[in-house]
Amino acid sequence: MSRSILIAGNWKMNGTVEDSLNRINGIKDFLSKNGDKGAEILVCPPFTLLSKVVGYTADSVIKVGGQDCHFNKSGAHTGDISAAMLVDVGAKYVILGHSERRANHGETNEIVQSKSTAALENGLNVILCIGETLDERKQGKTVGVVSEQIKNSLSSLATPENFVIAYEPIWAIGTGLTPTIEEIAETHMAIRKYLASLAGEDFAQKTRILYGGSLNPANAKEILALSDVDGGLIGGASLKAEDFCKIIDAI
Repeated sequence: MSRSILIAGNWKMNGTVEDSLNRINGIKDFLSKNGDKGAEILVCPPFTLLSKVVGYTADSVIKVGGQDCHFNKSGAHTGDISAAMLVDVGAKYVILGHSERRANHGETNEIVQSKSTAALENGLNVILCIGETLDERKQGKTVGVVSEQIKNSLSSLATPENFVIAYEPIWAIGTGLTPTIEEIAETHMAIRKYLASLAGEDFAQKTRILYGGSLNPANAKEILALSDVDGGLIGGASLKAEDFCKIIDAI
């Protein structure tokens, strides 16, 4: 079954207004000369840059997403952003359950599920992040860990059209380390198999599963060629337009 490729850049807590303009102009220049390779292109800047980046990308195919949202519509939640606020500024996607949110902010699967439901209720597409630690990988617990994360983070409102999984082995994020091609292929296949047991074969076959965790220009071609890898959630390599575009070009 054919699934469209999604190349998503997670800028994390990086960038100024000037940085974002230069980055977007670099991506737009590449796309104007080379096309999008049939992929969906997404960037997820910090909240401070969202409205600017939405404006910079208005005349292009580049979509914009947020890096998190609260599960409540509004209220006394200092420093938080609601799904409705993301939609209001022009975001189309939101990243939820990233390991850095789970580790640094104590987000549980249940919290991630609540956020996912709020995002989907407001018309956002959700990128649900899952992944194991190095100890869990060494102990052979990878499939069990990611399966539990999916089961307890998945919203009942999720469909293959509004929901994407991003498998990011925690030990590979920002470290320059990556699993072997065989390990990536096996884990993505196991994730799809588990999705089928949970939501049915049709749901599983239509749902995109991205790879994250030190995806870069050097390894992108080999990883993106895997049959169960439907794109990438890119951290560090998305901060340089040239590197991000090389990953698009690797499709």
